[in-house]
Amino acid sequence: MLYCPYCGGRIKDNELFCTQCGEKLPEDMYERNPEKNKTNYRFWYIPITILIVVLISIGSYYLHLEKRETLAKKAFANGEELAFDGQYFKALNAFEKALEHKSNFPSAEVTKDFMQTALQINSKLTQANSYLEEENYQEALTLMTEAENKIKNYNGEIVSLLVDDIVAQRKTIQLKQLRAKLENNPSIEELKTLIWEAEEIQHEEATKIVSSLREKIVAHTFSKANEQLKDNQFSDAREIVEDGLQYAPESEQLQSLKTTIQKEKTAFETALEQRIEQAMNTAEEEREMNKNDAVELIDINVSNEEPENLVVSGKIKSVATVPINSVSVEYILLDADDTEILSNEVYVYPDTLYPDEEGKFDFTHYDLNTKEKNIKVKIEKIKWFLD
Repeated sequence: MLYCPYCGGRIKDNELFCTQCGEKLPEDMYERNPEKNKTNYRFWYIPITILIVVLISIGSYYLHLEKRETLAKKAFANGEELAFDGQYFKALNAFEKALEHKSNFPSAEVTKDFMQTALQINSKLTQANSYLEEENYQEALTLMTEAENKIKNYNGEIVSLLVDDIVAQRKTIQLKQLRAKLENNPSIEELKTLIWEAEEIQHEEATKIVSSLREKIVAHTFSKANEQLKDNQFSDAREIVEDGLQYAPESEQLQSLKTTIQKEKTAFETALEQRIEQAMNTAEEEREMNKNDAVELIDINVSNEEPENLVVSGKIKSVATVPINSVSVEYILLDADDTEILSNEVYVYPDTLYPDEEGKFDFTHYDLNTKEKNIKVKIEKIKWFLD
């Protein structure tokens, strides 16, 4: 039996072409030498057999790699599901298994490392809860900061979920700390600080607390500023209101009070200017009066104690608004025909007269050579000095 040297198929005697591969057969194919034909057959069979074995080995190895690839991807997908559910320890085992199936699996390697970090963060969250129960808020918040620092170099959906857990835990701690501070009856200045703390929490309950704190600050600010306004302390009142508006900028009550303060200030200043002007006018009038009409003559009379002695006496009253001193009275003596007999000046005592105070004066004329009985006295001038 002969075989085609090209494809190894059987050929019949004396055929010129192979019926299977169509190749032209060698001319010496039919030489009657069975050993030579056998040798030719073996020459082609060995490499073909080796090739088949190699192909089968390659195929088997490829199938093996493909199976490991599939198992690795399956383990990786399972790890992701576990990670999304927050089961980081099981997820870590799944990613390690994925790496066992496929050592060159960068995504699994990175995610496995992150799972180790996630477990550390979970541990910090658990410890923070313990601190929270003990009301050790600062230690709990410190752990939250440490957790954030560990995760800041990662990104992805799982990272976002873990970040959400950290943020939620931080808000819980901050809210409980805020409520604890409010229970200690903080002062108004402390309330102002707590407003900023509450606003940073960005939580529905914190928003309600901020509104409540603002109402307290507005009420205190309004009361305090109103007291200053009653005392006409406009600058202090405005300063108090402006400080309150920093914490409650949309308060209509404080905005209205600020406008009222400005109006009251303007009205007060206008009235003050009018009073000053009136006072200046009054002062000028008083000055003129004190200068020209500071005294009022109450009475004056002439008496003859002795035939040759004549006594002139009288009383004046100060109508000035300031003390006057060195008051003197100039007078003349007249006879019955109003002829001047003599003139004289006498000083009032006491020397200084205060407003509404009375002073006296008297003078005795000795050896007055006159036989006139009806002597009259006439005031010519009253002089005084102002302090």
